[in-house]
Amino acid sequence: MEIRQLNSPDAEEYLSIRLEALKNSPYAFASSYEEEKNQRAEKYKNRFNAPANTLTFGAFEDSQLVGVVTLVKEQLFKLRHRANIVAMYIKPEKRGNGIGKNLVFRVIEKAKNIEGIEQIYLTVVTTNLPAKKLYSSCGFEVFGKDKKALKFDNTYYDEEHMVLFL
Repeated sequence: MEIRQLNSPDAEEYLSIRLEALKNSPYAFASSYEEEKNQRAEKYKNRFNAPANTLTFGAFEDSQLVGVVTLVKEQLFKLRHRANIVAMYIKPEKRGNGIGKNLVFRVIEKAKNIEGIEQIYLTVVTTNLPAKKLYSSCGFEVFGKDKKALKFDNTYYDEEHMVLFL
């Protein structure tokens, strides 16, 4: 397995896995498949070419993208000591093999090497027990709960807010 920061040639494959994530796990993301299904790979090519504040990493097995995660650095002056993990997804058939943990650890290491970043935040749907276990095993701690944070098909999903202090 290879974990690396994505670049512009990865945009098509990233878009494909992004849409798969939104379609297969609609409760896990604020965005929806319907909202993003018409996105173009160009959006991600541009983001990957100039990754100043948003860094996306991919896990590859046999040159195939099987997992992704994005680190977003806060830009406001008073929040510049923070970053957020978003858009975490591992293909279902590849889960349970340590790919998620390796991706999260790669992002943590990257954040430690970014001047000024002191803490990393993320949110996770409370019913996603494997993800909660993964984040806890990487050192993240719950600091709050957002009741009815997401609504999908007339069902509400609570989210837990987690933080890791570097």
